[in-house]
Amino acid sequence: MRPTVILLSFNSEDTLGATLASAKRVSDEIFVVDSFSKEGTVELARSFGATVVQHAFEHYGAQRNWAIDNLPISRPWQLHLDADELMDDQLVAAILALPDEPEHSGYFLPRYLRFLGRVLRHGGMSPTWHLRLFQSGAGRCEDRKYDQHYLLTSGSSGQLQGAMIDDIRMPLTEWIARHNRWADGEVAELNSRETSGRLKPDARGNPAQRKRYLRQKYDHMPLFVRPFALFVYRYFFRLGFLDGTEGLIFWVLQTFWFRFLVDAKIWEQRHAAHLAQETLDHSSPE
Repeated sequence: MRPTVILLSFNSEDTLGATLASAKRVSDEIFVVDSFSKEGTVELARSFGATVVQHAFEHYGAQRNWAIDNLPISRPWQLHLDADELMDDQLVAAILALPDEPEHSGYFLPRYLRFLGRVLRHGGMSPTWHLRLFQSGAGRCEDRKYDQHYLLTSGSSGQLQGAMIDDIRMPLTEWIARHNRWADGEVAELNSRETSGRLKPDARGNPAQRKRYLRQKYDHMPLFVRPFALFVYRYFFRLGFLDGTEGLIFWVLQTFWFRFLVDAKIWEQRHAAHLAQETLDHSSPE
């Protein structure tokens, strides 16, 4: 199999080279959808022989679906990567070993995080499974503002072995700034309660559906209690502490601080609405 590779980028010069080198091992048709980077991302992509297409960024789901709908893809299969994801030898071999007409319409790839230079191996997120390889016309991305997954619109799915490494190289200042923005997206998504074009939570479904099922259970827990519970679960019960200092920083920031921030923003909205209602009630004539 030689799928078309599609990458999203924005100011990704630090990581894009390794990702493109990895992508070239499985395909010679690579598209980079760039959101008007201001440094050397575009020049770097072109130096690897990739076709660069500029498109304004709204959110990840919209950008990925725009790429699916508008790029001149010539191959019957698509592989979607982020600009900081690279594949190891085992995963590359697994993709190349697939026949032209494989058993399934899409494949989940295992993703590991490299955070502050260390690949995290514990905490219940090693790996997470993501549908990134699918037949053209059989896959789309959820139109969510945060935590989007690709989903199959037809056919069945399988899993490939190996590793896709999400190489997070941004400094913590940028990481925190992005997660602050993503917290706003998460709150907006929770408030919308939109269900069309979303994964259906299923405890017995594919890896993404099982993850969304657990997430649904988390969402029904009390505000401010659930970030503590999630941190204890991941750091202690799922052995996140074995990932050393890098793991401590990640689990505190990702599973406690970020989730606490989401809860605080939800509470802020509800509190503001309550105050507004009280003001309205007091101003109404007897």
